[in-house]
Amino acid sequence: MTASATRNALVQAGVDLLEETGSTEIGLREIARRAGMSHGAPRRWFPTHKALLGAIAEIGLRDLARALTEAGDATADIAGWARAYIEFAAARPAMFTLIFRHDLLEGSGAGLRSVSKPLFDRLLNRVRAIHPAPDPLTTATALWVGVHGIAVLSTTGALTLAAPGVDIDALIERVVRDALG
Repeated sequence: MTASATRNALVQAGVDLLEETGSTEIGLREIARRAGMSHGAPRRWFPTHKALLGAIAEIGLRDLARALTEAGDATADIAGWARAYIEFAAARPAMFTLIFRHDLLEGSGAGLRSVSKPLFDRLLNRVRAIHPAPDPLTTATALWVGVHGIAVLSTTGALTLAAPGVDIDALIERVVRDALG
């Protein structure tokens, strides 16, 4: 197995474990075992546990970026973007959690900002294109916070407990409308 293939196998094993267990608390030994490698193998390709988690999170960020891109371009309805964001969180809750766990990923060396920053920049550009606001940065941030809140509360079940029967589409429309003014 080439170095690249070994590294990719470890990352994929980590992604699989994360998705199957639903927990961000996956260890190097578990990942190595899943990849069919010795327990020391991950250390040869990833200097720290955070580095491997960062590589796993990068896969998730790229998948989220793809889902959001498929939701449309800068002239598309922002509610469609919001739905794609929330659907990603619902379909892959553990990955969604990991990509926002800065406490686990800080110092991973994965360069996640180079993947995550363009996601926010695309939202900011959407806000500018659809609704030229006096302060597009604050508007885009408020929109992201609202949508992220729906995603987190939905995936944890808290939204259903607090507001049984709430119409998610109506809630998304409200968050978008409120953010855009």
